[in-house]
Amino acid sequence: MAKQDMQTDAAFTRNAMKAELLDAETERNLALAWRDERCERSLHRLINAYMRLAISMASKYRRYGAPMADLIQEAGVGLLKAAEKFDPDRGVRFSTYASWWIKASIQDYVMRDWSMVRTGSTSSQKALFFNLRRVRSKIERERGPATDGRMAHEMRVEIAEEVGVPLRDVEMMEARLSGSDFSLNATQATEDGREWIEALEDQEPLGAETVARTSDLSAAREWIVDAFDALTDRERMIIRRRKLADEPDTLESLGSELGLSKERVRQLEAQALRKMRSRLETKHGEGPAMLAGAI
Repeated sequence: MAKQDMQTDAAFTRNAMKAELLDAETERNLALAWRDERCERSLHRLINAYMRLAISMASKYRRYGAPMADLIQEAGVGLLKAAEKFDPDRGVRFSTYASWWIKASIQDYVMRDWSMVRTGSTSSQKALFFNLRRVRSKIERERGPATDGRMAHEMRVEIAEEVGVPLRDVEMMEARLSGSDFSLNATQATEDGREWIEALEDQEPLGAETVARTSDLSAAREWIVDAFDALTDRERMIIRRRKLADEPDTLESLGSELGLSKERVRQLEAQALRKMRSRLETKHGEGPAMLAGAI
């Protein structure tokens, strides 16, 4: 199967290399036909003409260990995105514009495929991922390898300046690239031979905690309902709209609706909260009464 896939990839590459070369006018006409008329034949012809560019750029990333077929596929995705967003009226050749999209698509794939852990997401982290080893090798050729901690730090500073990124990003990327993924089911070097997954903290709440939390929420709801009995209909409406709604109303909007000033609504709100606190203190004690202050 692998041999058959290789033959298919080779045939695809040969066909791409035989595709027509477009002059500037033909390229512009095809791009206009796709942009303005959504002519799929024009899009197909434009993509085929520049698939050789996509394959050529994909081949430069083989050293990262990704299958060539996948790299070509991602390059093709970038080429399609470029065709979708290309504006032929700007006077730029499609090949120049497409190169950026092809490169971005390939690099995103390589970084996703490199590790199960996200290796980099910001532009500076991506720049480091693809340039860290090259820049370090260049510095080592000029000055020799770092032999102690001070020299290693100076090298990181120089790498940061060369690539144009913060020093902390260099330190972070070095740590990520120095290790590799391993299974959580791998055994630890301990006498009992436990797996690494057994050392992870369980983030789920304990059964007793869940029961206690549910009981507390139920009691709090009962206290609030009871406290509401001490309020007038208008006060209940103000508290619901100001304190219990997902998107609380402003004093000004409530005042307009009720025909009151903003200051009067604020006074009614404060008055209602005092009533709720008094009711809860009388019937349930000081602890539940603090709910009125927390609302």
